[in-house]
Amino acid sequence: MKTMKTLLAASVAAASMTMIAAPASADVSASVGIASTYLWRGYDLGSGTPAVSGDINYSAGGFTAGIWGSSGDTSAGTEYDLYVGYGVSAGDFSFDITAYNYNYPSGAGYLGTEETDFFEHTDVVLTVGYGPISVSYYEPVAGPSGYTEYNYYTVSGSLGAFSMTWGSEDINGDNTYHVDLAYAYNDNLSFIVSQQDGDEVLGVDTDPKFIVSYSLPISM
Repeated sequence: MKTMKTLLAASVAAASMTMIAAPASADVSASVGIASTYLWRGYDLGSGTPAVSGDINYSAGGFTAGIWGSSGDTSAGTEYDLYVGYGVSAGDFSFDITAYNYNYPSGAGYLGTEETDFFEHTDVVLTVGYGPISVSYYEPVAGPSGYTEYNYYTVSGSLGAFSMTWGSEDINGDNTYHVDLAYAYNDNLSFIVSQQDGDEVLGVDTDPKFIVSYSLPISM
């Protein structure tokens, strides 16, 4: 598993090769949405229950930061995520490194080992892209004991309104895989078909999942 130092070193090296000086223009955006269920890495965390979400995002130049919140899933409850990142691009090439801090105020029972009601963990995500293709690697850097023993990566691509994501996760030697096929009908309405496979010990559900989501921007 890559270390935090390796990821940070990679980000500095990539930024030095690809950064193009440009005036920074600040932008604040927000949105609210609803989905037929909470899909996460191929898992139906909502057990078919609709999930409401919203976000506020600040960006300036290649820097971005924000908060995303959701009514949550049937295991860990209500969720809010904090994130901060930086990205650069040169021609068709792009590079981004972002830290995500996932918070579940009532998620202690999620692992059954927490001493308090609050559960959180943090990933650093490194993404490299070329045109419509991108590869992302998720490195867990903080969390409850034993929870950081995993790695996850995705390969994504898009063509017009269609996109596909293939993801793979290794948790203590057990593996899951998923393929998500998405269609954006417009800027607000989208449809996803997801198929998961992997080791049964991880609770893999091999039934296809169909998700409908609708979002609206909020004027700031």
